[in-house]
Amino acid sequence: MSVQVVAAKMAEVDLKDVPTGKDLPAGSPMTPTSDGKKIPRNDPHEAGTSPMAEPSVKPGEGSLGLLTPNPAKMPQASAMKRPDPQQNGGEAFVNRDGTVAEAPRMKKIQFADQKQEFNKRPSKIGRRSLSRSISQSSTDSYSSAASYTDSSDDETSPRDKQQKNSKGNGDFCIKNIKQADFGRREIEIAEQEMPALMALRKRAQGEKPLAGAKVVGCTHITAQTAVLMETLSALGAQCRWAACNIYSTQNEVAAALAEGGFSVFAWKGESEDDFWWCIDRCVNVEGWQPNMILDDGGDLTHWIYKKYPNMFKKIKGIVEESVTGVHRLYQLSKAGKLCVPAMNVNDSVTKQKFDNLYCCRESILDGLKRTTDVMFGGKQVVVCGYGEVGKGCCAALKAMGSIVYVTEIDPICALQACMDGFRLVKLNEVIRQVDIVITCTGNKNVVVRENLDRMKNSCIVCNMGHSNTEIDVASLRTPELTWERVRSQVDHVIWPDGKRIVLLAEGRLLNLSCSTVPTFVLSITATTQALALIELYNAPEGRYKQDVYLLPKKMDEYVASLHLPTFDAHLTELSDEQAKYLGLNKNGPFKPNYYRY
Repeated sequence: MSVQVVAAKMAEVDLKDVPTGKDLPAGSPMTPTSDGKKIPRNDPHEAGTSPMAEPSVKPGEGSLGLLTPNPAKMPQASAMKRPDPQQNGGEAFVNRDGTVAEAPRMKKIQFADQKQEFNKRPSKIGRRSLSRSISQSSTDSYSSAASYTDSSDDETSPRDKQQKNSKGNGDFCIKNIKQADFGRREIEIAEQEMPALMALRKRAQGEKPLAGAKVVGCTHITAQTAVLMETLSALGAQCRWAACNIYSTQNEVAAALAEGGFSVFAWKGESEDDFWWCIDRCVNVEGWQPNMILDDGGDLTHWIYKKYPNMFKKIKGIVEESVTGVHRLYQLSKAGKLCVPAMNVNDSVTKQKFDNLYCCRESILDGLKRTTDVMFGGKQVVVCGYGEVGKGCCAALKAMGSIVYVTEIDPICALQACMDGFRLVKLNEVIRQVDIVITCTGNKNVVVRENLDRMKNSCIVCNMGHSNTEIDVASLRTPELTWERVRSQVDHVIWPDGKRIVLLAEGRLLNLSCSTVPTFVLSITATTQALALIELYNAPEGRYKQDVYLLPKKMDEYVASLHLPTFDAHLTELSDEQAKYLGLNKNGPFKPNYYRY
């Protein structure tokens, strides 16, 4: 039998039971319209269909149902359907008699407000309004990956609200106490990655080394800080807390702390006035006198010196964890104005080598990616400062394929940068060509208006140092420059010629303002802070003078040892002969204070 005869017989079989339009079954891909015409079911791939229209299927009938017919509902043979080249992708159906009939076109679906919102070019005001709505929608989540704000809240300042927790206590000021359950989940997740603090709680069940301590704190209020605060409470301390950064507070965590009875004064997006008001509310309370300070940046210490200097008569010590705050303490000590002992946690090994280096190595990419969706491969980046923070940032960016330049004032750090394969430059040598500028110095005016004027279009500018003084943001608030908020913590600053730079978190700390940081690394820092408080609070009279001290080496090693079981790590122990040969105690400390690690 010839091929032509076989093909003819197959076609005859395929077409013998084609139903007419009025006999189409319910399972057919043809659906009647209100005027009696038949149109194909709403398929987003069909010509003339709005890309935003959803398929008109019944609940429970997924899109795969359109592609996989139900044999019980389909006829024995289907109409042969083929594209019609004359109809720009339209389709045609082959009838019984072999003639070709064009399928009716689907009517284009258009939303009522589509013309207003999408088909018109928005005016300048309209664009800004739309950008604000997009910025707001980006914060409508309780997830730790978001911006920790609640879309249901109005614009009323928390300072103007009367809030109470479930026990009737109102000694706090936060965004929304209703977020407490979400914050409690965040804290419980953080506890799983903070083994040392949990170990301290267990060891303190029988003793309370901070019994009687009244700790006033000013740090980033995150889930990790909450674990620290609850640990201090378990150790016997009373705590009052404010935020050290106007953007880093996780609102739901603050709510969980307030619900748990902590006096917390912080919310994400505070104004400068709100910032100092919150610190004042922590300190200035009738019938409560702090005797310990836990600070991050030195703002709390500065405020007490300025407003309530007499409080230092009862304060036993200060624990400070940032470069900026430590610098302030050394200035006070040098001027003879430091009236209590202070512990420099920032330069302890467990803080500097882990939090500053490893934390920033991971969180720099997270903050940049969440805010800008930037691709790092091939980008030219300049990192200002090659301390531990700068080292972490450079390592991460280099691993992603970026071309990294480094600026540095210290010849030792500069030589390290060169040995690590980075080109050492002055900022003005590369400012015209780089795609990203990151400051990591803790200094002021590292990037000034002259540098900002010379940057290329769409250059991303951000800060990884604690303070907001490294980038001269104030110089950008002038009439000739236009600010445009495009996302939460993302501003476009536009020059008259149309050039724009992308400024993140208004020059404040990028990772804690725009993303999150690894909990495990913060466990190391928080444990160091807790031990520093215990040491200063319990130290006998005269052990510590009115000066700045580093955490004892033995405590650094203890903090590290508490985190080793997480990795199933097993330390080697010195034999008596080895310990004698090295002149060490078998239990440590294992390095002299001058060892650099």
